[in-house]
Parts: sequence; C-alpha cells; structure tokens
Amino acid sequence: MAAKDFYQVLGVSDSASQDEIKKAYRRLAKQYHPDANPNNASAADRFKEISEAHSVLSDSDKRKQYDQMRRLGAFDGGARGPRAGGARRAPGAEPSAEGFEFGDFGGLGDIFSSIFGRGRQEEPRAEALETLVEVPFRVAALGGKVTVNLQVTEPCPTCAGSGGAPGATWSTCPECKGRGTISFGQGGFAVNRPCPQCRGRGRIPSEPCPTCHGVGQVRTERQVAITVPPGTETGTRIRMRGQGQAASGGAPAGDLLVTFQVQPDRFFHREGLDLVCEVPLNLAQATLGTRLRVRTLDGKKVMLRIPGGTQPGRRFRIKGQGVEKNGVKGDQLVQVQVTVPDQLTAEQQEMLKRFAESAGMQY
Repeated sequence: MAAKDFYQVLGVSDSASQDEIKKAYRRLAKQYHPDANPNNASAADRFKEISEAHSVLSDSDKRKQYDQMRRLGAFDGGARGPRAGGARRAPGAEPSAEGFEFGDFGGLGDIFSSIFGRGRQEEPRAEALETLVEVPFRVAALGGKVTVNLQVTEPCPTCAGSGGAPGATWSTCPECKGRGTISFGQGGFAVNRPCPQCRGRGRIPSEPCPTCHGVGQVRTERQVAITVPPGTETGTRIRMRGQGQAASGGAPAGDLLVTFQVQPDRFFHREGLDLVCEVPLNLAQATLGTRLRVRTLDGKKVMLRIPGGTQPGRRFRIKGQGVEKNGVKGDQLVQVQVTVPDQLTAEQQEMLKRFAESAGMQY
C-alpha cells in the first residue's frame, strides 16, 4: 500500500494554518465517522486515516518532524540509500522499495517513530477531545465549577471493545496474519499502520457485535465537572488529563481541551482585572451630592459618597473589589449616569428657569 501524504488526506496545502487543518479535519471526520456510516468498512478506514493525519499535523512538533521527512523525500521517492548491512544493487538496477528501514537513518528513525505514535518515550493515548463551555460572568471572575454533558466515543459495553458478538469465535486476520499492523512503503521507506480489516486487533470475529457493528466503540453522553479558574476570560483554555476520549486496548484516555466563553453580565463588564458598572443619578443627586449603596461582585454592598457637582460619566474607584488573578486584584469602577426628568410641571419649569438665570446658565 502506498503511503499517503497527510496534507492530501485532509485536502489542505502544506502551508495551511492550524485553524484550516482543524476545520478540514472536523468536516471530514463528521462525514466519515463510524456512527454516520455503520457497517461501512471503507468509511471506517477513511476515518482512521483522517484521524492519523490530524494527530500529526495538529501537533506543532510532530508536524515539524513530518515536514522534515517530506523534504527528504519520504513520501515522493526523493530519498534513497543502501540497505542496512551494506548490500548494494547492481549497476542500472532499480532501487528496492524496501531499500531503507527506520534503523538505516538513526535519528530519522526516531522521528518516524514519534510521528506515527511508536516512540518508546510516549505511551499511546487516545485522541484529545475539544469542547466550548459557556460560564456565567460571576463564576468566570471568582472561579467555581460547571457541569457539562459531552458526546464521547467509548468502548462498546456489549463487546467490551472487542468488536465481536457475545459467543463469537475468533480467527487470525487474513490481511495482517495476526500482527494487527500492515506495512506500506514509498520512496524506500516502510511504515506500519493498524490493519484496516481487523482494526489492529490481529483477529476477526465470526460475527460482529450487534451494538457497535464490529467497530468496538459507541457514542455516548458523559457528564463532566469542570473547574473554572478565577479570572477566566473568553478564550481561556485548560487541559483536563484523561477526561477525553476513552481508549481501547488499555491505553490511557485522551485529554479534554476546554475553551471558555464568558456570558455577559447585566451590571458588570471587565477592563482587565477591573470591574466596571454604571449607576444612575438624578439631577439633584449629581448637583447636590449624595451617598449610594453599590453592589460588588461577591454580592455585598458598599457605601459610596458622590460629591456635589458630579458630571455625567465620572468614575469612582472602590479599591480591591475587582477580579483577582495570580495574586493580583483589580478594583471596581463605578461610572455615574445622570438622568434628566422626562416631564416637568409648569411650576417646576418656572423654578428651573429662575435657577438657571441666577446661575448664569443658558437655555
């Protein structure tokens, strides 16, 4: 089987941004997901191929290593060399498709191993799951917990992830001869990948599981409690280890990547660590001065003195009543809005005119 270029698999250019790669993956994964294509082995294979490409290209380090191998001709036949052991081909003979193996390249073999998930240092882990979580303004500012329901892929409860019906007999996979992997090569390189027929198990059941149709996984809903850090803003991301997709074969579960979106508040908005709120003053309060009880983020109220002659839009600072993050706490800024009466009686209008004239005001 010829190696496929991961950029071609996702249908993007090799200069594609991470956002373009993510969009292409989500579109293709939705189209070829086993849940949307039950009993369709080719769709399942395509889904694995798409997932494999995304797992490499979405990781900056793996993508860098992968691009290095592409430049060396790993996927276009551009890199060739002698077989390990010093065997040489006769003059004019065509190069062998197996002219190189991982061991022939030393460090490059390690690169290939890390790209395709075969490194000795990293334990295989299921794919990370990403979700967008909306949180109330107060919870985001003070910190707290929110509970969300996630659609996840988990091992099938009927077959425990084996893909076989209860009581089914098992036989060695004829495609991979029980190895669970098949090799494909191009340009003198050989790379292993999970066998598409047995899905990497090395054996096939006499009858597929009636629940998962042989896939070994099902979609289900799981409730997860998420801790919201104090000072969270829209776009803040956290990683929850082992809370993502469940893995088969005893491998660790993937991580859950949470991106927060903060809901607006009717009273507060943020300016960095400062909280800004608006309070109304009538004309008399702004002119003569007054005292106001202003609500703070924690629900308490503080007394604020408004001096006479306060102008619309003026801000007053309440120290230490803002958002706290990393040991630093902001203030609460109270901005006043002066309201003008909609209607005045004839007597009130006359009194206001006399006041304006005595104060030298134009009207």
